[in-house]
Amino acid sequence: MLARRELSEQQVRQRLARKAYGQQEIDDAIERLRSERALDDARVAEAIARTEVGLRKRGKIRVQMQIERAGISKATARRAVADTFEEIDDKALLEASLARRLRGRDTIDGQREFERLYRYLVSQGFEPDQVMQTLNRRKRRT
Repeated sequence: MLARRELSEQQVRQRLARKAYGQQEIDDAIERLRSERALDDARVAEAIARTEVGLRKRGKIRVQMQIERAGISKATARRAVADTFEEIDDKALLEASLARRLRGRDTIDGQREFERLYRYLVSQGFEPDQVMQTLNRRKRRT
């Protein structure tokens, strides 16, 4: 399971349970994987954060949500997000996500597209006030 990608402890537990392993077998496997350092939720959280930011161009809120969805604690998720975003310019990331969505255009074509882009960017984990400022700058250029 861990050969393809990093998995959290919770994800490994769920997958082993689906394969009908008993609770004691699952606990033993988790303990062995931890001792071999093959299972590390902090490392998984950082990997998820890097992927979400680097490839998917998502904001802090969405990145933290994705990490927590993997069954990683809120505290570990917050640390991973803080560490990842320490080196990232939030505004540049928001601009990159918007540029990706606009597909090479510089301007927003009307209120309907403005609202659609606003909903999209907020759902991607960017702060609503930052999104509004960025979109207003793009709209004024028209």
